[in-house]
Formats: sequence, structure tokens, C-alpha cells
Amino acid sequence: MAWNLENDRPIYAQIVERIQLQIVSGMYKAGDKLPSVRELAAIAGVNPNTMQKAFGELERSGLIITQRTSGRIVTENEEMIDEVKRQLAQEQIEKFMEKMSELGFGKKEIIEFLEKSNQEGHK
Repeated sequence: MAWNLENDRPIYAQIVERIQLQIVSGMYKAGDKLPSVRELAAIAGVNPNTMQKAFGELERSGLIITQRTSGRIVTENEEMIDEVKRQLAQEQIEKFMEKMSELGFGKKEIIEFLEKSNQEGHK
């Protein structure tokens, strides 16, 4: 089934984000071999050149490594994976805070809202 990609942002950037998420969530663990460009392009429903561009970006960041004989693997650097996870979380927090601010919530109100929501969610 093709990945649900949006038309308002570059496809390769969305693929980078998706693979980053798959790595930080543990779908692909440190040292795991990734599917080939063609395999992932078929799964995502995108052109292999687009997938190659996304892989190139992930390689430049150091999150994936190309090994001549065995293809691409996830870095074994757990600290790097954790850092990417923190960066992605920070981006989500910033988007959330921006949206809540647009709704008219102040910082204190947002914290109270989250605490109340968290308490109600764990009953």
C-alpha cells in the first residue's frame, strides 16, 4: 500500500521524515539492513529517483550508512538515533505550541490543558 504523502511539501523530504520516524520508533533498529531503493519506492508508491534522493539525505545526516556489499544499514550510533528522536519531538512540540497559540491559549493554559487531558486519559 502506497504511503500517504502530501502534495504541499517535497516528496523526498516526507520520505526522509517517514524513514527517520521508522528508525527512531524502532521499526528499523541500529544496524538493521534497509530495503533497497527500488523495494521502498514500490512500497511508498514513488519514483526510485525520489527514494534515492531521500536516501542520500539520510546518508548525509549519518542516520544510514551504505555498505558496498550489503546495501544500506541504519547507523549503530544509538546516541545519534536518540538525538534525531529528540529533534523530531521538538519539532512536534513547536508545531503544537504554535497551533495552540493560534487558538488563543497561553503557555500556562496549554500546560494546564495537557495535565487535565493526561489525567482524563489515564482513568
